[in-house]
Amino acid sequence: MAPPQVLIVGAGPAGLFAAERLSDAGLRVIVADRMPSPARKFLMAGRGGLNLTHSEPIDRFRGRYAEAAPRIAAWLDRLSPADLTAWAEGLGQPTFVGSSGRVFPQAMKASPLLRAWLARLAERGVTLNARWTWTGWADGETTFDTPDGLRTVPADAVVLAMGGASWPRLGSDGGWRDQLEARGVEVAPFRPANAGVNVGWSDVFADRFAGQPLKTVALTHGDRTVRGEALVARYGLEGGAVYALSADLRRAVDRDGTTTLTVDLRPDLSIEALAARLDRGRGKDSVSNWLRKAAGLSPVAVGLLREIPGEVPTGADKLARRIKAVRLTVTGMQGLDRAISSAGGVRLDQVDERLMLTALPGVFVAGEMLDWEAPTGGYLLQACFASGAVAADGVLEWLGRDRGAA
Repeated sequence: MAPPQVLIVGAGPAGLFAAERLSDAGLRVIVADRMPSPARKFLMAGRGGLNLTHSEPIDRFRGRYAEAAPRIAAWLDRLSPADLTAWAEGLGQPTFVGSSGRVFPQAMKASPLLRAWLARLAERGVTLNARWTWTGWADGETTFDTPDGLRTVPADAVVLAMGGASWPRLGSDGGWRDQLEARGVEVAPFRPANAGVNVGWSDVFADRFAGQPLKTVALTHGDRTVRGEALVARYGLEGGAVYALSADLRRAVDRDGTTTLTVDLRPDLSIEALAARLDRGRGKDSVSNWLRKAAGLSPVAVGLLREIPGEVPTGADKLARRIKAVRLTVTGMQGLDRAISSAGGVRLDQVDERLMLTALPGVFVAGEMLDWEAPTGGYLLQACFASGAVAADGVLEWLGRDRGAA
């Protein structure tokens, strides 16, 4: 008797990891993806260095998922950061821990890991179909628009892993929403996550400093402070420190129209220590040179000080306080087309602990299709991989199969 056949829709990290886990258990696995090649967003994420996961203690790690933390904690129990690191190394991709605690493959890029992964899946009999766009169901079978016309695929279980709605040009445009809602699945509206914020720079500042980093700053919004790096963009600010606050910033802007983001340009110095440096006087130096020498400010940091209405204070104490608390008015967020990830998607109360849709027995959901969000730093990819593991194990339980069965 032939083993059960499982259909996976979406060839990103969640879908491919589910495919590997199911093929390991001896099931026949078909993967369908609407793009010409798999894992395009995964490859894009790795262009600047593939941040697979993070090495911080697991209790802190679990807390990175805000309201979804209790659900995602169970996913991490199924596939921990250490498990994901070992998996990558098993594909011949040694890893290392960076100074920030983030975990990267030594090759840094995603492409070597993806090539090895796809080769492993092919060896295990996983069939991958490109340019297959999911169109729903007909007569109990899953349907696709393909280069060869309409195709239907019978399956004993289905895993949906089509991504959220960010970076739509890479394949995840949220186009699946109508099909699921028509079958009684509740989907939360998509919202940008890990996105830049809009700030009304002057033309002079934007022209001169767009693309330049504000290094080792501290950003504060409400009662949260994040240290890291931000990048000046023509529209405002982006970068890791901004993304870590983006969920809170988005909620505040949605509620109030604008919100305040405070930048500490010298978080390593107290106000008193900074004032003492500034109190030595600037002599014949220009203000810019004086701030560079005495306060250690880069040209872009000095430019940021001058963006605040009013003259730059010359008194040491007032100037130190200004440097330690540059208040910026955030007027909005960048949209889904520029966001690294998205919030929204299939509500978590629509799936059981196996990630099976309660409205559609035998249909499982994984990855960014689900309504959760996390900051960059390895947390996004880790949860996507882990959700693929949970969905695969859920399929095996649904079909009455053991993970080790062949």
